[in-house]
Amino acid sequence: MLTGVHFLLTYTCNYECDHCFLYCGPHAEGTFTVARIREVLAEARKLGSVKWIFYEGGEPFLYYPVLVEGLRLAREMGFSTGVVTNCYWATDTEDAALWLGLVNDAGIDELSMSDDEFHHGDERESPAQRAAAAAGRLGLAAGSICIEKPVISQPADDRGQPVVGGGALFKGRAVEKLTAGLPTRPCSEFTECTHEELVRPERVHVDAFGHVQVCQGVSIGNLWETPLSELVASYDAATHPICGPLVRGGPAELARAHGVELQGDFVDECHYCFLVRRALLERFPEYLAPRQVYGLD
Repeated sequence: MLTGVHFLLTYTCNYECDHCFLYCGPHAEGTFTVARIREVLAEARKLGSVKWIFYEGGEPFLYYPVLVEGLRLAREMGFSTGVVTNCYWATDTEDAALWLGLVNDAGIDELSMSDDEFHHGDERESPAQRAAAAAGRLGLAAGSICIEKPVISQPADDRGQPVVGGGALFKGRAVEKLTAGLPTRPCSEFTECTHEELVRPERVHVDAFGHVQVCQGVSIGNLWETPLSELVASYDAATHPICGPLVRGGPAELARAHGVELQGDFVDECHYCFLVRRALLERFPEYLAPRQVYGLD
């Protein structure tokens, strides 16, 4: 039962973080128009089960008027709303309150702020802290998202394997930037998808290109070609060429089912799955999209 639609309002971001699983950055393309937002919201309402609309990125505040109108439209249609931001705009608390004022007026129930070294280095007072202070003045619910650089933590898991902590997901740019030196495991051990509910997803991410993603880079169709309500109603993980094998036996089964052989060991399920999917891009361009998420033009 789908309860959340998360708009990737834009892939553009003023940052280019090592852990970004969407490969966002200043040169990434793909931004929603207000008309397209309105179209998706109408389809979300048709489903009858969607409660939450989130606006994410990239960095959604880069397209501030579109973000504000998107929030207003979602609230007008009866949805609860949220925004995920890196808070680059919170240069001081007074300015942050100005930025949040129109957002608050448009209607927002949850503000999620990235507050970690990936985004802000080791600043004594981060933009997220200034934004949180401004949100407090406005009575706006706000929380932080903190992802640390991967570390080997103890104790080991029940198989005696070292545990990699920090919260980063090893897909997207994190595969390129963060996996070096971490403990690895043989790919035969990756027999389940550990991060996504693929059979009955509760939320999807949609982008301006129309891709409806149940995991970043795994599309169930294009909503500019088939309406979102129809895509969700007809989705069957078992018959999906990517989700089907993942449900049956994780990334190991995905590789086996499609004859992908990769050399070496891998940090975790996401790491191996991402590289298997990237190897299959040319065979399944409809389902492995957009290429942006795989670091390709």
